[in-house]
Amino acid sequence: MTPLPVFILLLWICFCNSEDRLTPAKPLSIGDRLISNGGIFVLGFFSPRNSTANSYVGIWYHNIPERTYVWVANRDSPITGSSPGKFLVTNSSDLVLLDSKGSTLWTTRNNITTEAPGAAAILLDSGNLVIRLPNGTDIWQSFHHPTDTILPNMSLQLSNNNNLSTHLVAWRAPDDPSTSDYSLGGDSSLQILVWNRTRPYWRRAALDGVLVFAMYQSKSGPIMSQTIVNRGGEFYLTYTVSDGSASMRMVLHYTGMVKFLAWNSSSLSWDVFFERPGSSCDRYASCGPFGYCDATQAVATCKCLDGFEPVSLDFSLGCQRKKELNCGQGDSFITLLNMKTPDKFLYIRNRSFDKCAAECSRNCSCTAYAYANLSNLGMTVDQSRCLVWMGELVDTEKRGDGLGETLYLRIPSSSVSKKTGALKIALPVMASLLVLVCICLVWICKSRGKHQTKAPMNFAMSEQLGNSYELYDQNSEFLWINFNDIITATDGFSDSNVLGKGGFGIVYKGTLEGGKEVAVKRLTKYSDQGMEHFRNEAVLIAKLQHRNLVRLLGYCIHGAEKLLIYEYLPNKSLDYFLFDDAKRCMLDWPTRYSIIKGVARGLVYLHHDSRMTIIHRDLKASNILLDVEMRPKISDFGMARIFGDNQQQADTRHVVGTYGYMSPEYAMEGIFSVKSDTYSYGVLLLEIVSGLKISSRPYLMRDFPNLIDYAWNLLEEGKSGDFMDTVLLKSCSLRQVSLCIHIALLCVQDSPGARPLMSLVVSMLDNEAMPLTTPKQPLYFIGRRHEAEEATEDSVNSAGLTTLVGR
Repeated sequence: MTPLPVFILLLWICFCNSEDRLTPAKPLSIGDRLISNGGIFVLGFFSPRNSTANSYVGIWYHNIPERTYVWVANRDSPITGSSPGKFLVTNSSDLVLLDSKGSTLWTTRNNITTEAPGAAAILLDSGNLVIRLPNGTDIWQSFHHPTDTILPNMSLQLSNNNNLSTHLVAWRAPDDPSTSDYSLGGDSSLQILVWNRTRPYWRRAALDGVLVFAMYQSKSGPIMSQTIVNRGGEFYLTYTVSDGSASMRMVLHYTGMVKFLAWNSSSLSWDVFFERPGSSCDRYASCGPFGYCDATQAVATCKCLDGFEPVSLDFSLGCQRKKELNCGQGDSFITLLNMKTPDKFLYIRNRSFDKCAAECSRNCSCTAYAYANLSNLGMTVDQSRCLVWMGELVDTEKRGDGLGETLYLRIPSSSVSKKTGALKIALPVMASLLVLVCICLVWICKSRGKHQTKAPMNFAMSEQLGNSYELYDQNSEFLWINFNDIITATDGFSDSNVLGKGGFGIVYKGTLEGGKEVAVKRLTKYSDQGMEHFRNEAVLIAKLQHRNLVRLLGYCIHGAEKLLIYEYLPNKSLDYFLFDDAKRCMLDWPTRYSIIKGVARGLVYLHHDSRMTIIHRDLKASNILLDVEMRPKISDFGMARIFGDNQQQADTRHVVGTYGYMSPEYAMEGIFSVKSDTYSYGVLLLEIVSGLKISSRPYLMRDFPNLIDYAWNLLEEGKSGDFMDTVLLKSCSLRQVSLCIHIALLCVQDSPGARPLMSLVVSMLDNEAMPLTTPKQPLYFIGRRHEAEEATEDSVNSAGLTTLVGR
């Protein structure tokens, strides 16, 4: 009979430890857990993975296997050593954390001066920890005192009228929850900023009256929206999710990035679906005074506002007026559409649009103004929002999503009048010249048509490219080149001009009329995928312009012949040097580090900064070409795929690429995303550092089965220097080598969600002091059957042209 009561007692103890509330009579000790009623969140003591000497009280997801903290109480006052702590509700209805000596490490302040018996601390399914009186009144809640995370339905106050602290402060490092230099919050000017100490790092423009100003979607529909809520004249930012959506959160990352993440139950990892700043141009005041970040271009770049010119080649110094203002003679205002309004404005209340414009016009110091109606935000008294700027305009952006405002910029009236007068003179002149221009164009077309035609694509080309033709930019410098000219340039496709071979055909060196050297890719006539490969490269690369991507110069279709003409790069491909014992010494460490950074920047452009999200799918050393200065250029886009604006991943039954470089989810399930390219980059990074191929024999790697496992074990042993290529001993920086190995192992983690985005990789490479997360031990196994693997690699490479140059 004895076992039954004991069993019931144990069940009763477990039930008590898993309740959702604390009372003065039932504190929380180390080992106890407070679980929300629906089992969604848990509160308890924890120690970070690499800081077991310190303990904290925090809240994390209960049903998500990857431990994810959303709130920490004593982040700057940890329990040190092995001394036990106690978390309890006092008789005065405060939460208090005590150490083993009874000293207070952390406490709430609820402003109740008399005892309120019966109060309890309750963990809600929203992730909010509240102190609730018996009458149901909540006198304190953790949502009003966040750490680095905002959860759905949690509000961030945008003004500080009642001194309520709602700033987010990032963790100092991945395993250090103490406060860092990065913080996020609203200010009295109705805008949101991220600060690095006291310096702004990123800013969202002032509120403009749009109630729901951002919405992020998945395939099944909207999943998260950002909404402005007006409560008694104070504005709050809140995030809501659709019913049935995955767990979501917004976090201020330890790098200063604002990230929106959703839990992926398939990959068991957090997916980043939105982050800011999106590019270096997006960072605060990166373009200097009177400069703006043009986000409408394929690559966001700094430009000067109308009427201004750069101070120097360094855009961080900003722009200056071409002609000074002369208020006495009157100035004019030009209209700039879809702009992110600048910072450092003066907010003038109770003004109509006309009065706002007049306010700026009559003040010679006013350089710009903007107006918005705030009636949608529930304003009952003053529904106007008149912003004026005195002096410099900083942190301005040209929006490409149509969500910007109209900015009225002051310029000298003489500039406007001169432009108008110039038009009156120029129009008749242009009309007179138009006929002459037409005659010249006809003559040029007749005399040069047989050589080159700067064209929209001819009918045959557009018909064969199918739906992809709509992606073609009619204004690009993309030439149709006559087949006979290509025959002449390559000496009849002579074997002596062969640069490289692959499954899709052969690449030849050619010299066009005028002496211009090019690389001619001649697709195999009998390849079933030839036209698909041709379509990808002809349409995609023609639209991509980046210093780290190979440049497509033209094309030719002649019967069954399909040819692509590229810029010629004399230094061939990366593998030509890297895996040759006689040549790899030419790649010293500064050159390799430059290549590592250049490839990363090229991928950031493909994934984030181009007009389309492009997944390369066949990144490897033979597809990295080197120009005359050994700068890398990513080539071979035959396998590339375009993603839609809200598309995170795709799958295919036809897996193409090169084994060893393929991510596990792609090789085994056909699932690919930007993180697939991240994995390939990680493998490439290990090859560049070590000088070894991913398929190298085990005896070259101390009998470890593969290069990834070899690198991970050396990093664990603190012997990263043993991993690097021996020819680098005289030129390398051991700190940079260790950094690259660490980044590579982050990139080749088995879970796609654990791998960093390439934009973060670039930040880690540019900021060597940035704290890094610890990579997880690789589980994905690349087999030992190297002979069979190399044979397979050759066959798989038949699915993609491996290089534009010789090996």
